[in-house]
Amino acid sequence: MACCSCSSSSRILPRILILSLVLFSFATAPCAAGRVTMSVYYETLCPFCSGFVVNDLARIFRDGLSPVVDLRLVPFGNGRVSPDGSITCQHGEEECQLNAIEACVIRLWPDAEQHFPFINCIEHLALTQKWNAWQSCFQETGLASQPVMDCYNSGYGTQLQLQYAAETNALQPPHQFVPWVTVNGRPLGDDYTNFEAYICRAYDGELPEACRGKHLAIAQQTRASRGGKRNPQKLAILLAFCIAVWF
Repeated sequence: MACCSCSSSSRILPRILILSLVLFSFATAPCAAGRVTMSVYYETLCPFCSGFVVNDLARIFRDGLSPVVDLRLVPFGNGRVSPDGSITCQHGEEECQLNAIEACVIRLWPDAEQHFPFINCIEHLALTQKWNAWQSCFQETGLASQPVMDCYNSGYGTQLQLQYAAETNALQPPHQFVPWVTVNGRPLGDDYTNFEAYICRAYDGELPEACRGKHLAIAQQTRASRGGKRNPQKLAILLAFCIAVWF
């Protein structure tokens, strides 16, 4: 009985073609989008900080940018820590108290969608010189007051302040004023109110509607020209793995 044998090259070529198609699909597929980290270093009774929170930062939630942003609020600003661990705030003891209160709220409700309304409420009161009415923000936002007061009265709010102080003082380059805003670690300097453009420029996924305004045209062009890039080293590793498994 005669047996019909195929050559090794006739078996290998189709496999190479299939591998090429797989690698092409991997290389041209869009990269998974990662959230953009935006950090705001501020102090509660600084007028510029309060104005930024109320008039500018709130746009993240109003305009639909919050799904693509990991917003970090760091209430310490230009405070000072003494060798004995005591904290002095630029605008006095009331600011130290409100910094600690806001720190407790951020820790208790880590999701910015939950804690930002409370922060926004306090900063709005600060703008109108009514910050002594800050406890009214519990009723306005629906957050429970007891966990926050427990956090503050136990001294944990001060511990959070010391952590924020260490983070603020470790900034490179050092912060020059407040509010000091960074996007993915990059300081925006005097252009901090234009934070939306930097967020849209840094975001790897499909741009949300808030990024499509004319004032963000530069950010859109940057995103379009950059595109989703694949790492050549990862492609080479994938190719080697596929060949080893296949053959």
